[in-house]
Amino acid sequence: MTTDSNKVARTRVLTGITTTGTPHLGNYVGAIRPTVQASLNPATQGFYFLADYHALIKCDEPARIQRSTLEIAASWIAAGLDPERVMFYRQSDIPEIPELTWFLTCVTGKGVLNRAHAYKASVDKNNAAGNDPDADVSAGLFMYPVLMGADILMFKAHKVPVGRDQIQHIEMARDMASSFNHLYGEHLVLPEAVVEESVALLPGLDGRKMSKSYDNTIPLFSSSAQLKKLISGIVTDSRAPGVAKDTEGSALFQIYQAFASAQETTTLAKAYADGIGWGDAKQILFERIDREVAPMRAQYEELINNPAKVDAILLKGAAKARELATPLIKELRHAVGLRSLASHGDAQVSAKASRVAVPSFKQYREKDGQFYFKLVDPQGTVLLQSLGFNSPKDAGLAIAQLQQVDAKAMTDLGTQIGLGEGVKLAEVAAALEALRTELAEKAKAKG
Repeated sequence: MTTDSNKVARTRVLTGITTTGTPHLGNYVGAIRPTVQASLNPATQGFYFLADYHALIKCDEPARIQRSTLEIAASWIAAGLDPERVMFYRQSDIPEIPELTWFLTCVTGKGVLNRAHAYKASVDKNNAAGNDPDADVSAGLFMYPVLMGADILMFKAHKVPVGRDQIQHIEMARDMASSFNHLYGEHLVLPEAVVEESVALLPGLDGRKMSKSYDNTIPLFSSSAQLKKLISGIVTDSRAPGVAKDTEGSALFQIYQAFASAQETTTLAKAYADGIGWGDAKQILFERIDREVAPMRAQYEELINNPAKVDAILLKGAAKARELATPLIKELRHAVGLRSLASHGDAQVSAKASRVAVPSFKQYREKDGQFYFKLVDPQGTVLLQSLGFNSPKDAGLAIAQLQQVDAKAMTDLGTQIGLGEGVKLAEVAAALEALRTELAEKAKAKG
């Protein structure tokens, strides 16, 4: 935890938005609005950033990245984010982040990155098309999880709000922090993923998820006239006025629900049942969205027309953020041995830093909802890989068995675990023995 001037412990919460497009209604209800509301919580210290380094992985249009950075920053501020209350910065204004990325690269096994969902999806797509597995896969895409880990670990974030598809990246950040801490001492905080199940995923104009990839978005700060025109284009069925309509599967109703109160939603649901005409329903949706967005529109336009002001806000935020980043990177440089030669006689290398690295267990959850673990050596090679367990407790019990008596544990677990590719049982036995020795030394030091 961090403390403010009144010595009140606060939880650090970090989130970023990639600067590749114009913010739309889906971005607003799914990311911008909830993070603004969260920033008002006095028990948290918020870190909000424009992920422009990440944008380079997805976009090769410089003008688009620049414009998107301006639009997202202006949207966040117009929606109520107070830059004075939080850490609000542009990723590329923190030079310590790429340096930390390199430090983490040096403690992250390639095998770990091979299993990243985005990379695996690209490989699977290439294999299905009969192409080279790594065709059109940049090193940036492959290393994306490490950069994301640096974003999080740089500011010792405790909580990271993410969608379910991003949980793996938080688990990887935890692995990176654990590996670094094991080699060089306890410097980095292990973050936790926060999955908000109630966050709305808005459908777009065609009923699919609202996304610039589908070209079906409604820009957040469209003019009233443009907003009304876009809403009128939302796809509906052919049922005429007077005929009852279903709320289930109605893109129009789902968008309305994301903005309306429970009472307003109930009222529109009744109107659906009573056979409201689609034109009238779209007018109701337009009025409800415009009522929320209109008060913010003037400030957004003022900021968009004054990019120097937005730039000044971001640079001020970066300077504030670097008050935390600079001392940490200095600490980490010293920990890994990047030190002044003049300090050679004074520096004492800690036992932890000089200790030989040992294998470790990594526990994680996959998209199927099952819990898995693997035993990896210091280079990231998988020695043991489990099948799925129904709960993290069951997986933890299996790990505990293996940490005690390897032969018995291997027998008891049966088909629940398997050797890594090309790995011999003797290597696993040696790894488990090294791990048990390490645990015994830690217990002795504490006792």
